[in-house]
Amino acid sequence: MRALLVAVSLLVAAPAFAQAPASSAVLADSSKAPAARVIIDGAAWRCEGASCTATGGSSQPAARACRRVVARFGAVSAFTYKGVALTAEQLTACNA
Repeated sequence: MRALLVAVSLLVAAPAFAQAPASSAVLADSSKAPAARVIIDGAAWRCEGASCTATGGSSQPAARACRRVVARFGAVSAFTYKGVALTAEQLTACNA
């Protein structure tokens, strides 16, 4: 019985441990990638080469989050914020 209660508890708690959709950016110039973690609007960004990923972050439109990242890291060639990918037109506006 105890094992059953533990199993049920884990199943009920599983959604609480599910991760939020990832955020990512591909920098146009990898030399501008920070060497250490950078916090932007609550999102913890880490870069390896031109590829950057983030966890967390405030609730905001993906386009605004993109502009905030571009202001710190430079132009991006791709951007996704909490699972929302920007279109080519939105990327152009973000990088402007």
